[in-house]
Amino acid sequence: MIHNSVNSAKKGGGCPSQGGGNNMAASQKKEEEAIKTSLSKIKHKIFVLSGKGGVGKSSVSANLAACLSKKGYKTGLMDVDVHGPSIAQMLGLTELLDISENHLLLPKQVNGNLKVVSVQALMQDKDQAIIWRGPAKTGMIKQFVSSVDWGELDFLIIDAPPGTGDEPLTVVQTIPEALGVIVTTPQEVALADIRKSISFCKTVRLKTLGIVENMAGFKCPHCNEPINLFSSGGGEKTATSQGLTFLGSLPFETQVVTSGDSGVPMMFQDKETAFTKAFDIVVENILKQL
Repeated sequence: MIHNSVNSAKKGGGCPSQGGGNNMAASQKKEEEAIKTSLSKIKHKIFVLSGKGGVGKSSVSANLAACLSKKGYKTGLMDVDVHGPSIAQMLGLTELLDISENHLLLPKQVNGNLKVVSVQALMQDKDQAIIWRGPAKTGMIKQFVSSVDWGELDFLIIDAPPGTGDEPLTVVQTIPEALGVIVTTPQEVALADIRKSISFCKTVRLKTLGIVENMAGFKCPHCNEPINLFSSGGGEKTATSQGLTFLGSLPFETQVVTSGDSGVPMMFQDKETAFTKAFDIVVENILKQL
C-alpha cells in the first residue's frame, strides 16, 4: 500500500506489511516446532554426501536403508536431490505420495521397516525438470521433515545431491544432529572433490562417521582377474590422511546396476556376492560408532 501523504501514513498505524510479517513469523515458528517434534522421534540421522556426482551416492543410500531395514531397524529414506532424484527408481516407487487425515505427507512403505520420500513422488511426470532456486529447495527440505509423517524411526537416511551448496547446507541446519557418511570413488579427480566435502563437514561442524570407497574394483567375468577401473585405495588413503574412519571398500558389480534399474537394491536380494559382503562390513562399521 502506498500512502498519499505523510499524514495519511501516520494515521495508518504502522507498516502496512506488519501483519503479514507477524503471520510469517508465526508460520516459521510452527514449522520449527514441527521439525523438532518429528526429529525427536528419530534416533539416528545419517547424511550420505559427496562432493562429486557419479560416485554412487544414491546407490549407497538405497542399499544402506535396505540393509538396516532388513536387520529389523525402523528406517526412513529421504531423497532431497531436487534436480536429479533417483531413489524412487532404485526402490521401484511409481505412485504419488498420499496425505494423512492431519494433512501430513505419508511416506511410501517399501516393506514393514522402510519408508521413503522423494521429490519424484510428488511429480505427475517423472521426466519433468524441476527448475527451482535456493529458497524453494530449502523450503522443500524443511517440509520433508516437518510435514511428513515419519513416525518412530531408528534411522533416517538422507540422500542429497553432490556439492556443498543449498541442499547439504539446509540438511545440516535443519538436522544439526545428523552424522555424515562420505562416498567417493578411488581416483584423484573424485578424491579432490571429496576433500572439499570433508572441509564442508568440518566448517559446519557435521560429525563424520567415515568414508566409503565405491566402485573400487571389478572382477573380469572371463578370467576372474581384478581390474581397477577407477584406480584403487584412494578412499582409504584419504580417510587416513584426514583422520577419518575408513568404513569400507565396495567392488564394482554389474548386478548393482541391474538392481538399481529394476527397483530392488542388492541388499534386499538373497544373494551373497562380493558387493553384499563388502556392504555388510560398511554397515557394521557404521553401527559400531553409534
